[in-house]
Amino acid sequence: MFAEITSKDVLTFLITGLTVGGIYALSALGLVVVHRATGVINFAQGAIGAVTALVYSQEFVEKGRSIWIGWPVSLGLAVVLSLFYGRVMAPRLAHRDAVVKAIGTLGFALFILGFCGWKWTARVMGLDLPTDTTKFEIFGVKVTLTKVFVMLLAAAVTVCITFYLNKTRMGLNMRALANDRELSSMIGVNVLRAETMAWAIAGLLAGQSGILFANVVRLDAISLTFLVIPAIGAAVVGQLRSLGWTLFGGILIGVVEAEITNFKSLSEYKSLTELVIGAGVVLIIQRKSTISFSSADA
Repeated sequence: MFAEITSKDVLTFLITGLTVGGIYALSALGLVVVHRATGVINFAQGAIGAVTALVYSQEFVEKGRSIWIGWPVSLGLAVVLSLFYGRVMAPRLAHRDAVVKAIGTLGFALFILGFCGWKWTARVMGLDLPTDTTKFEIFGVKVTLTKVFVMLLAAAVTVCITFYLNKTRMGLNMRALANDRELSSMIGVNVLRAETMAWAIAGLLAGQSGILFANVVRLDAISLTFLVIPAIGAAVVGQLRSLGWTLFGGILIGVVEAEITNFKSLSEYKSLTELVIGAGVVLIIQRKSTISFSSADA
């Protein structure tokens, strides 16, 4: 099983894993931003990405319309859908349990998935991007500009959102909501505006990750909708708070998932990667909490 694997195989899947992990991280960053501002775990993140990718592919690329217009229009649709849920539907569940809030987003995801199945064909398709045509080699492995773009974008978005949350007034308001919503409202934080910004950012990241995932992996509504699962795994690594650890979690899941493909006996279980890593992080956090609590009692 190990003898057949070459260094080129390892590097090839490493690059693929870094790319896919970057996409997981982009989607996960949107989850973290929304959760920090609203307390909602948004299961519709993947579905919003799915409809964005399908609109871009089927309504612009396939019909020969300008892709440079299609890209921002498709991302704009993602933002509108995210804001629709965040401003119209989410407030009706604002005082319900966290589980009920999460189920609400799951219902929205199923609605979007149903629309995609009705509007577009269910067959698996591909999505080509202009950056696919530029290629170069790294230690004998061909790499497209798209893959480099994904990795740089994930890192840049993490840095930009971190700066936004730490250095801007709106970002500080969003951080205050994460710490104590009731107190934040009492001291004058504009809760509505902060939540709106969080949902808009999440929608933008959902749309971008959907388009990139459709290009790197495949354009399929169900696969794109389930992009939210590894994204949640990455967010769990970041404890739904830390953007840096969320980026690391996404890349870790992507790389482990890709490298497992090298082993035929394990490849069929690669979809469990995010579950195993997420559960491992939860157990570690729980263990540390238990040790800290025991030490305090002592």
